[in-house]
Amino acid sequence: MSRYETVIGLEVHAHLKTRTKIFCACSTTFGQEPNENVCAVCSGMPGVLPVLNARVPEFAAKMGLATGCAVNLKSVFARKNYFYPDLPKGYQISQFELPICEHGRVVIEVDGKRKEVGLTRIHMEEDAGKNIHSAAENASFVDLNRAGVPLIEIVSEPDMRSAEEAVAYLRELRSILLYLDICDGNMEEGSFRCDANVSIRPVGQDAFGTRAELKNLNSFKHVQKAIEYEVARQIDLVEDGEKVIQETRLYNADKGTTHSMRGKEEAHDYRYFPDPDLVPLVLDASRVEEWRGELPELPSAKRVRFMAEYGLADYDAALLTSELAVAEYYEAAVRAYCGEARKVANWVVGDLLPFLGETGIVAGHCPLTPEKLAALLILVDDGTISVKIGKDSFRDLCASGDDPAEYVRARGLAQVSDAGELEAMVDRVISENPAEVEAYRGGKTKLMSFFMGQVMRLSKGQANPGVVTKLIQQKLS
Repeated sequence: MSRYETVIGLEVHAHLKTRTKIFCACSTTFGQEPNENVCAVCSGMPGVLPVLNARVPEFAAKMGLATGCAVNLKSVFARKNYFYPDLPKGYQISQFELPICEHGRVVIEVDGKRKEVGLTRIHMEEDAGKNIHSAAENASFVDLNRAGVPLIEIVSEPDMRSAEEAVAYLRELRSILLYLDICDGNMEEGSFRCDANVSIRPVGQDAFGTRAELKNLNSFKHVQKAIEYEVARQIDLVEDGEKVIQETRLYNADKGTTHSMRGKEEAHDYRYFPDPDLVPLVLDASRVEEWRGELPELPSAKRVRFMAEYGLADYDAALLTSELAVAEYYEAAVRAYCGEARKVANWVVGDLLPFLGETGIVAGHCPLTPEKLAALLILVDDGTISVKIGKDSFRDLCASGDDPAEYVRARGLAQVSDAGELEAMVDRVISENPAEVEAYRGGKTKLMSFFMGQVMRLSKGQANPGVVTKLIQQKLS
């Protein structure tokens, strides 16, 4: 056991799914040509005034309500001053002393243990632009399409004690955002990203150690690897008698290492002050309650319901509810199937989710609709096809969206259940394998799988296993 305890706090930035930016009417559409979605306001031209997008406080408040935060009826926008090429005004409009939401919590589960991670605050802010560095042209460029895209920053308490807990927390946050439909959760495009504050301290010590902030974490895998590397790096420093420096570090995914970027600023370095161009945001308490009433069934509640209503294990329920689209797909398939809900779960977890993960297809857009999955399961249940044929056909059906019954008919995949036809196959297998027959009759009953395999080979996998098993047992008894 390590003599050191890891302390982790996360700052998560989530792009809000608004059509326009936070303080102007420019589009937030991702992937446009550089500097196409830019106007005088988001490019920081002198004399322009910001106008708040009304959807932004609504979305921020809903995230706060979903995570048990207190929603402040009065909050204030502030200027966060720093100078960087992708920040055209020389400051970022954010919130500091009076954020929109405070003091929430997120419940996570790691290794079967539940834990509550505190939320310090959720505040609104605008995103910066993006620097583009071209080695070929030996030049750097700035794309301001992202400047002014609305964000919420979700700041946790330093309550996490391992990289696994940090990843579990991020997954739960992302699920909540997706359920609320206020963020698309795309880490590769930067619409869901985080900075990790990591430190170590001797076990039993109350005071925190010196923290390093890790940036450039655009996947759950990178978050885990970066934290694990940073913890090991800090322990090595302390063990060697050196000091951990408070700094911002970048994660290099190719090398699996972190390296120094700059000294870590404190709040006073940004010279926060209330933005004189924006009046305080004042929310009506009744409106906040309306937003509370609009909250959907959240992931944690849906997990509990799936376990109680469908008899699912915790692991399967967690997988099926991690994304709203998957949960909705599963429930639609259960309704269409009208059979055992756990059987549907086995196919969704074991077959559909790997397909979606490999192809990047969203569950709601899968060509194999919930109704078609139910139809496939019915074909297996009524003996039209074997489980093996169903599994072998699954990916084709996911890709094509063909009707399962038509697919089976067109390819001649229907299971052979005719006793006469199967008896001829069993007789042939027995006559061609006298040594195995003698061994089976001598007590080596495990050879049943050998005989089954041979019949399946002759039938090209289409023999009804139940009928074949009975015939073999009768002829070898």
